[in-house]
Amino acid sequence: MYNVNVVSVNTVNNAIKSKTRFTKAGILQGKKGGQKKAYVTVAKGETIDFYASI
Repeated sequence: MYNVNVVSVNTVNNAIKSKTRFTKAGILQGKKGGQKKAYVTVAKGETIDFYASI
């Protein structure tokens, strides 16, 4: 897709955060969804041009 050579891929799962709001009706509690991120290492000297298709 980007025409680069991938050396490695590392993934990270970010924790779910709990949120609390104080309102007239009382305390509302909920959770903010977690995220999964991927860190991609490309070969030395190569870059990904994100703005090439704009």
